[in-house]
Amino acid sequence: MVAKASQQKLPEKKKTSLLSQGLIGLSWTLLFFFLGSYLITETWFWGYRGKWTNINTYIPRKEKIFTEAELLQYDGTDPKKPIYLAIDGDVYDVTTGGGWYGRGGSYHHFAGKDAARAYVTGCFEDHLTHDLRGLSPEQLKGIEHWKKFYEKHHRYHKIGRVLHNPIPKDAPIPKPCKSAVGQKP
Repeated sequence: MVAKASQQKLPEKKKTSLLSQGLIGLSWTLLFFFLGSYLITETWFWGYRGKWTNINTYIPRKEKIFTEAELLQYDGTDPKKPIYLAIDGDVYDVTTGGGWYGRGGSYHHFAGKDAARAYVTGCFEDHLTHDLRGLSPEQLKGIEHWKKFYEKHHRYHKIGRVLHNPIPKDAPIPKPCKSAVGQKP
């Protein structure tokens, strides 16, 4: 009987390679990481909301070049067109923030133009211009802050640049605004 059992072939166990075991382990780890994140924080990335969670960061696009007149077409008044704004020459797509940048939104005055000066002066009537002459170093740092805000935002993304007409040398520097809106603390 022992001879009979030895003649019967037992099914061989399939051996898995170290690489496939590693990939299976990595897959389970990633699954638990994202599932745990969603169950605990209700976000897939443990609450992180930045440039790296924006899918547009990973889609290569050719940079668009706009004139001031072309950029003005994307000011949020036409619901069929995206909403763009520019700051210091860089153009960003802010369509997902249409409630703020679209018609009737509290930041609509920034849409369709480069209003870099108004970002730091708070004058939303006279300073909706890209003219940065006469600003203090602190105000110029403020413009860099806003550029980083749009660059690293989890919903907005850079799409190109706007070409401005040169500012004439004899053009006056915009006057300080008395109706400026104060900065929030």
